[in-house]
Amino acid sequence: MKNIVAIIQARTSSTRLPGKVFLKLKGKLLIWHVFNRISYSKYINEFVLCTSTDKSDDELENFAKISGIKCFRGSLNNVLERFYFAAKKYQADIIVRVTADDPFKDPKVVDKAIKILMENDFDYVSNTIKPTYPEGLDIEVFTFEALEMAYKEAKLHSEKEHVTPYIWKNDKTFNICNFVNKNNISNLRFTLDYEEDFKLTEIIYDELYRDWNIFYLEDILNFLSKNPEITKINSKFIRNEGYIKNIKEETKNDKSM
Repeated sequence: MKNIVAIIQARTSSTRLPGKVFLKLKGKLLIWHVFNRISYSKYINEFVLCTSTDKSDDELENFAKISGIKCFRGSLNNVLERFYFAAKKYQADIIVRVTADDPFKDPKVVDKAIKILMENDFDYVSNTIKPTYPEGLDIEVFTFEALEMAYKEAKLHSEKEHVTPYIWKNDKTFNICNFVNKNNISNLRFTLDYEEDFKLTEIIYDELYRDWNIFYLEDILNFLSKNPEITKINSKFIRNEGYIKNIKEETKNDKSM
């Protein structure tokens, strides 16, 4: 039996929207909603909050303790290292990577990725390499062996901060799979980096959230089909902005050397 561990990365020192994981949605913390939604997965055995040893993240550890959630603390900037040691501590065979600023994670999409990896000889499965899902419904699932090799071999800052680039860039070393949605809706944005993102999030949660159940991607799309103007609230922002910024900085540094 494979030990499938969801590692939820979080920090409070976000520069674009500081403390966003502690914003309130329907009376509960944003990070609570992230854990609640992925807890509906049929396959995940353990859930770990993975934060940094920086003092600014003490509050996250306190949240984990109060909520009865496992917590691992590691490097602030080398998130790949943090993931590796968290996965090692909890003896993960398969890792599900989740970011704590995505309050729309869909357990059906999560389980689809896990199932594809378990039923095939893949090292890494995601829907992010050629995106067809909205930003914020991205999911990455990979083996401990792939994570360990990335930890040992990754050299670039972007590879260490964003955890998985070393894996998906080396498709001759790793057996990778990118699964797609039946319709390309990658233009939609359901993540949380800016005030506009939070405004859209509040509108959708006000309409769809219920204490006794969660809503899914199809529910969001149904609501937005009747209210298409809502998607314009945060449509100006670029997908994967942080990673793109890192790559540009690395390219600039290479040229100046």
